[in-house]
Amino acid sequence: MVQAVEGAMQPDLVPIRRALLSVSDKAGLADLGRALAAAGVEMVSTGGTARTLRDAGLDVVEVAEVTGHPEVMDGRVKTLHPKVHGGLLALRDVHAGDMEAHGTPGIDLLVVNLYPFEEALARGAQEAEMVENVDIGGPAMIRAGAKNHGWVAVTTDPAEYEEVIDGLRRESGTRLALRKRLAAEAFARTAAYDAAVSGWMAGAFGVGTPRHRAFAGRLAAPLRYGENPHQSAAFYRAGSGRPGVATARQLQGKALSYNNLNDTDAAIEAVAELGTDRPACVIVKHANPCGAAMGDSATEAYVRAFDCDRTSAFGGIVALNVPLDGPTAKAIAGIFTEVVAAPSANEEARAVFAAKPNLRLLEIGALPDPAAPGLLAKPVAGGLLVQDRDAGRIGAGDLRVVTKRAPSEEEVADLLFAWRVAKHVKSNAIVYARGGRTVGIGAGQMSRLDSSRIAARKAADMADALGLDESPAKGAVVASDAFFPFPDGMLAAAEAGAQAVIQPGGAMRDAEVIAAADEAGLAMVLTGMRHFRH
Repeated sequence: MVQAVEGAMQPDLVPIRRALLSVSDKAGLADLGRALAAAGVEMVSTGGTARTLRDAGLDVVEVAEVTGHPEVMDGRVKTLHPKVHGGLLALRDVHAGDMEAHGTPGIDLLVVNLYPFEEALARGAQEAEMVENVDIGGPAMIRAGAKNHGWVAVTTDPAEYEEVIDGLRRESGTRLALRKRLAAEAFARTAAYDAAVSGWMAGAFGVGTPRHRAFAGRLAAPLRYGENPHQSAAFYRAGSGRPGVATARQLQGKALSYNNLNDTDAAIEAVAELGTDRPACVIVKHANPCGAAMGDSATEAYVRAFDCDRTSAFGGIVALNVPLDGPTAKAIAGIFTEVVAAPSANEEARAVFAAKPNLRLLEIGALPDPAAPGLLAKPVAGGLLVQDRDAGRIGAGDLRVVTKRAPSEEEVADLLFAWRVAKHVKSNAIVYARGGRTVGIGAGQMSRLDSSRIAARKAADMADALGLDESPAKGAVVASDAFFPFPDGMLAAAEAGAQAVIQPGGAMRDAEVIAAADEAGLAMVLTGMRHFRH
């Protein structure tokens, strides 16, 4: 066990006399250097950082002059030396004798940001480049300086420079409260960095279930509150490179809330599932699609999705798989909508929404790939549940017909559409679809029979809202995200008018369910794949 050092203290104000700077991101570096020079601080630096400071007309001491050892191995070894780490780790009131005996002056300010590993990961760099972007000396220095925060201030982000500059100008140093906060940020930064490296290595090197798994993110925005006003919350971006709500650009509107972000993520992922062959729209409420449709235009896709459940669409999230145009924006503007997300938005659409300043408009660029690999993590008491993203996809060739009647070509198209929507509906999920749009959705019930009944009632409500003579469930298809344990849920769909069924199969009573489908004159196909979504 490491024992506490006798006599060690943590002074409040520590003057900055000597600083070590070694950064990949040169943003703000020259301004910081000028402030340090104006305060008479000696600056020690490494190759590229030293050149940038000299180009700004500043005097710099090379690390090699301090250590008496040149940078070697193509710059891989330059700061891993006792005269660097001694200057960072030395307790000035305890180790003064050692510092003098070995010619190791203290370092009062450490300015380090790390090799751009996350950026390389986001753009899909090859293995050799990824490995070269793994920083070794940087994290070692950061951890050393942050551990010794009683004497050393550590900055790992240009956003932190201004506080240091302010302290220099006011009192030529840093206060303990700032050094403690910077130390906490520093350890979080190296933890996030190591999480990115270890996560990449686990995937790239085929480590299926590593003994340790780390997740990390960078603060994108503090949020007013979480799911409820008494819960604090913040939004963090991960460096996975997956496009979506975390990479979207907000073009207008109020700040996004916790619930907005969660629901917008669900909407973007759901509309991406429908592909890009035809314009598509998904409307989400409380993380569940309440309407989804394809059309010959973005406007038609939106109107058809909206008509599925006009009541639930109020205050919902709208996601499109094609650029937002003026006519579609006008249609959306007819009802209160929290967020609209699309690959882009033209000037006419922006002008329409400008009259609704609270509506959030997001430009998402590329849609996420539904089949791309990735991990999902869910916290539970004392731990994390981690799984692969549900990237499962089913095509027409994967369907197994198990009833006497096979579905028609038109029914197969609707079955696949309903199946893709059901993947994004909370379990137990039942989705009715007809003609490339949903006509009834039952979500999140403890009983599949209840979900089936709710979906049928939603279809009846749709008929009332549109003034139809009969429920649009009549002649529709129905998708179930998991097998029917009993025939009752399927028969409820048949009673509502469904003509074809898609479900995973695999229940003990499959034969009984299939026989009931035959008796009802239904066509049924099995996918062999389940899409639970809890």
